[in-house]
Amino acid sequence: MPERRRLLVAGCGTSQAVRHALLDPDAEVVAIDISTTAIDESRRLAEERGVRNLTLHRLAIEDVADLGADFDQIVCTGVIHHLKDPEFGLRALRKVLAPDGAITLMVYAPYGRAGVYLIQEYCRRLGVGTSSEDIADLVATLREIPREHPIGRLLRTTRDFSDDDALADALLNPRDRAYSVPQLLGLLADAGLRFGRWVRQAPYLPDCGSISETPHSRRIADLPPAEQYAALELFRGTMLRHAVIAFADDGQHPDTTAAEIDVTSAGAAEWQPIRMPTARIITERIPPGFSAALLNDAHTDPDLVLFARPEELAMFDRIDGRTSVADLRAGAPDFLRRLIRHDLIVLDASAGKGMTQ
Repeated sequence: MPERRRLLVAGCGTSQAVRHALLDPDAEVVAIDISTTAIDESRRLAEERGVRNLTLHRLAIEDVADLGADFDQIVCTGVIHHLKDPEFGLRALRKVLAPDGAITLMVYAPYGRAGVYLIQEYCRRLGVGTSSEDIADLVATLREIPREHPIGRLLRTTRDFSDDDALADALLNPRDRAYSVPQLLGLLADAGLRFGRWVRQAPYLPDCGSISETPHSRRIADLPPAEQYAALELFRGTMLRHAVIAFADDGQHPDTTAAEIDVTSAGAAEWQPIRMPTARIITERIPPGFSAALLNDAHTDPDLVLFARPEELAMFDRIDGRTSVADLRAGAPDFLRRLIRHDLIVLDASAGKGMTQ
């Protein structure tokens, strides 16, 4: 019998580890956090939900080797950018990543958070602390901030500011490092990791969204992938975070990204497309010649829409997690590729050779 897959949730907070354990009951899930409150609340929630495949440790990411285990998957979202030495922390995680494993990493992005950093500096200059009185005063003050201020949109639309605790964490955290696309790719390389794909890749691609209608689309597409991603970050200007899937840089994985997967290749024939659960079909107010607009509700950019002609919509309707690429691509291989790039489907490669993209 093969060993159970090991999953590490690094910096688990109060509920993330329990969600992963419930979603993957056959995996051995291990979670670490330096917060006693996070560990205690995770334990309480696990007991409440009857979770039996989760082990919790109060442990810093930098000390993850103390677990004495390697992991097939590591999830680390919203933590690395708060460490005193993010590079050291990521290298520590890389050391416990199994040779054929993957790490899902999320870090803050700088441009969309410009308003956050303005208010962080404002709070430092005023000596605003984390007492309940200081936080209440800050909340009251932010209600009067000019609507045009760079933080205005975030205050109105982002869950990071949904309650006082979240606001204090966002604006009063003493350590907060944001990474542009080039800086993030450099961070991965320095840690011995290789970029695999963006968790949601359409915002970074020149053939997705409004940028594809501009004269610059072709110019961006002629750049190397890393330069494309960097250019699109600058074009969009509002990215709050970057979420990537990376692999150990040891030659175990093909040197390609999900955005470049060739669905016409023989190796892809047995793969099975799966619709993203957040994919949605809209059939009202559609341009002439098209039957529907397809979008992913997880995107925050409203321009990331893929219009489908009647035969393309019929193909999308056939995607059920069981029908193979070979059965689908005969009619519209390019549309299948565009579905991948717009984050509307993923490919389950477990039926053949390779990995899920």
